[in-house]
Amino acid sequence: MRSREVTGAELVALRQALLDWYDENRRELPWRATPGDRPDPYRVWLSEVMLQQTRVETVRPYFERWIQRFPTLTALGAASLDEVLKEWEGLGYYSRARNLHRAVREVADRYGGRVPQDPERLRALPGVGRYTAGAILSIAFGREEPVVDGNVRRVFARVFDDPAPKDSGLWFVAERIIPGERPGDLNQALMDFGATVCTSRSPTCGRCPIDLHCRARAAGTVGERPAPRRPRETPIEKHSVAVVRHEETLLLVRRPGRGRLGGLWEFPGVSRSPGESIVAGAHRAATEWAGIKVAVVRQLGSVDHAFSHVRVTYDAVLASPKTDPSRGLAADGVRWVREGELGEFALPRAQRRIAELL
Repeated sequence: MRSREVTGAELVALRQALLDWYDENRRELPWRATPGDRPDPYRVWLSEVMLQQTRVETVRPYFERWIQRFPTLTALGAASLDEVLKEWEGLGYYSRARNLHRAVREVADRYGGRVPQDPERLRALPGVGRYTAGAILSIAFGREEPVVDGNVRRVFARVFDDPAPKDSGLWFVAERIIPGERPGDLNQALMDFGATVCTSRSPTCGRCPIDLHCRARAAGTVGERPAPRRPRETPIEKHSVAVVRHEETLLLVRRPGRGRLGGLWEFPGVSRSPGESIVAGAHRAATEWAGIKVAVVRQLGSVDHAFSHVRVTYDAVLASPKTDPSRGLAADGVRWVREGELGEFALPRAQRRIAELL
């Protein structure tokens, strides 16, 4: 990265300009401590996990509800995974919730409920990578640990006029700029600045506090930095979903603990093979998930949902059991649930939309 050419004096000036800007423009967010108060490591950790690939506006209400439900690290560790996933429902990327729950319990077991301040121990926890560890250590504990996220990447790419900065170069400059007072505020300044001023599509260069340090501004290449990445072709999957109704109950199954939507409840469904019909897929779903045969009553409709790496069309049918409905209930993660009780289970958003088709 071209940041390797920057001098120490430039970094000192850049650092101070960002901190001065932050003092006047810091965002008021529910997970941030007010100036002068000590940040809560649990709140910092939770917010950073929730903010991964998710916008601040989306996270804010989830964070506030979560803190009401699980106000402390101890309260979260004492909760069941079902309770955790239910509270996370709708936020997506559910592996974040599973890993956070596992990590919090590990902190309770190994570190007496206190978030470790050693970088290696912190990064060894489930779901805690270099960025998350850096955010927790710098913001909550005042450690000189760098962070690099999408906002920081964009700021550095423009400041150093680099069209395609490599991760190694980004971390290199982050490590050089972090030493000094208020490392947590500096990291938050970089993130806030990238989110509100040095934005991806409409940067407000006219009110930029670091424009004198910005090589892309001088070269007229701000709009080209960093260069947009070539979009990947998104595969499409077709799924059949069997909404099996018996009297006033519906059949729910729990997904395996790992993988997409791990640990959540859903109606039995399968990804269809080429040439397989919607109805045939629904029959297969009921058999594979619950060990029962069904009679299809009618088609309910379709629900489209986009994941980060795939688009899925869920074609749902209403069915009734042809075999003993209690068959398959011996298996873990198979339940008949009263329709009015669906709200008590953690279901993915697409499954909620399928339920609305009834």
